[in-house]
This record gives sequence, C-alpha cells and structure tokens, in this order.
Amino acid sequence: MTEPVLSIRDLVVEFDTTDGVVHAVDGVSYDVHPGETMGVVGESGSGKSVTVMAALGLIQIPPGRIVNGEVLYKGRNILGLDEDELRKIRNKEIAMIFQDPMTSLNPVFKVGDQIAEALLVHDDKLTDDAARKRTVDLLEMVGVPNPDRRFDQYPHEYSGGMRQRAMIAMAMANQPSVLIADEPTTALDVTIQAQVLEVMKVAAEETGAGTVMITHDLGVVAEMADRVTVMYAGRVVESGTVDEIFHNPKHPYTLGLMMSLPRVTGEMQKLLPIPGNPPSVISLPPGCAFHPRCRMSEGRELCRTKVPELVEASPGHMSACHFPDEVAIEAKREASVTGLEV
Repeated sequence: MTEPVLSIRDLVVEFDTTDGVVHAVDGVSYDVHPGETMGVVGESGSGKSVTVMAALGLIQIPPGRIVNGEVLYKGRNILGLDEDELRKIRNKEIAMIFQDPMTSLNPVFKVGDQIAEALLVHDDKLTDDAARKRTVDLLEMVGVPNPDRRFDQYPHEYSGGMRQRAMIAMAMANQPSVLIADEPTTALDVTIQAQVLEVMKVAAEETGAGTVMITHDLGVVAEMADRVTVMYAGRVVESGTVDEIFHNPKHPYTLGLMMSLPRVTGEMQKLLPIPGNPPSVISLPPGCAFHPRCRMSEGRELCRTKVPELVEASPGHMSACHFPDEVAIEAKREASVTGLEV
C-alpha cells in the first residue's frame, strides 16, 4: 500500500466549558491513503467531526485547545502551521464538504462566483473567464442541470441536493489530495442521498483523493468505504476493512450499531437499540467507556476498571475491547438468527 496522504496521530482535543473540561478527542489515530475512502462512524458527540476540524485548524482557540498529537499531510505536520500557511492548504490540498450547504454557501453571492473564487484565490494567473468556464464544467460534472445558467443563481434558488452538489464541485475544484465529507447526506431525502453519494464517487475518481467520509449511517459506510474507523466517547474503538468490520466485528459497540440497523431483506426482526446514552465526555466512567451500555461487560470487573487499549485483534483489524474474540462469536450467533449482514 502507498504511503498515507493524511495521518492523524494520537490527537487529543479539549474544550473548556462552564461545566468542566470536555475531552472531545482522546488519542485518535488513523491513516488515509490516496484513492481510498475511510469511513468514520459513531454516534453524535463521539468526536468524529472535531477530529478533522482540529486537523484543519478550524476549532476556536480558546475555548478549544489541541493538547497532543500530529496531523501529517504528505509527511508534514500541519498542526504547527500559522493561519496564512493553513489557508494555502485548505480547499487546495485538503478540501471539506460540510453537512449543511445552506450555511456554508454565502446567500448574497452567486453560487458560481463562490466556486470560481475557490479557483482564483489559489491561482493568481487564472483569468475570470477561465475560472467561469472551469466552474461551469465542474457544475456539469456533478450533475447540476443547465450549469451555465445556474452559475448566476443564488443559493436560495438551488434545491438542497443541488446545493450539496455545488459544495462538492467547490471541494474538487483544485484537485485536492484529501476530500473530507462531514455528514454530506444527512439533510437530504433518501433519493437525493443516493444521487449525492454517486457524485461523491465521481469526485473521488476525478481527483484521485483520499476521502474521509464522516457519518452515522452504516449504509453509507457499506456503500462508500474501503476501510472503517469506529469512534466512541472521543476514542477509536475499532478499525479495519469494511468487510472485516461488517462481517467480523470485534467491539460490542460496533456490533450494537449493526444490530440497530433496519433491514428490508429476510424475515422482519425487532430492532435492538443500544441501551442507555453515550457518556458525558466531561466525566467518563472508569474502565471502558462503553461498559455501562455493554451486555458483555456484566459481572466483569476488568471492563469497569481498566481502559482497553486499541490493539490488533486480527491482521489489520484493531479493537479496543478486552474480549474481542467473544464479540466475534456473538456476532456470528446473531447473524445466524437475524441475518446480520448489511
């Protein structure tokens, strides 16, 4: 495998609040290689978005602070860069597609002008006419109808799906090496979601970028990802290839996410939601953060007292569970009963 284009190493991010220190990201590490899609999944508050926002220098300091870690882009630690240097990298080398394009697009400027600006700011030799032509081509590439006319329209004249397509066009404008998509389909209906995911595939193929797909939707992960990182309470609890994660999960949280996933094939089964709520990242429980919600931890002092390390449970498959083999056995049992496969 080629060298990673983006490596996050032991990243720790905290926020000061009136209630105490929020440990939003606690020692997160993962790699993204050129041309692959890394799916990052977990419930709200698990630290998925804060990880990449901190990596790009987009968290407010204070109240936020990066306590530890490195973010290596092509081997260079970008955490130590000043704002001017980061601005040269954002959208040119590393581009981000945000969850809500209506708040990301400026409502008082034409959509085409905003995409063209992303080109002009990184290439002072580019003419306005050339930037317009490139923007129209990008809009056509992502499936915006009548792109020449749509160039001169404002965000409120676009539908939700078209706004998201415009954001994808903006992200791929400068042929970045890394695309980060933060819940890109959450605000869209199912039909438009499928269309936008196809556009995301086009963007990745056109740019050759390594993609970070942040989502809580396991269906999106199954369709889009090559590898998966599962986060819980600010930590990585499992990582591996998409096949390993879905067919051989080795953390009870991952298994719980899969068991709560609705299925439209096979015999109708009752959904099994994960009991309880995610813990407060201001005051995490002792031991494994997931143990208050984990059926397998019942009666086990080890789960209540010792934080499990993220270790290799099988080749290329990492798990932060004291009993990963038991999780795998339980997953196979559930699969035989419920048809667990996605």
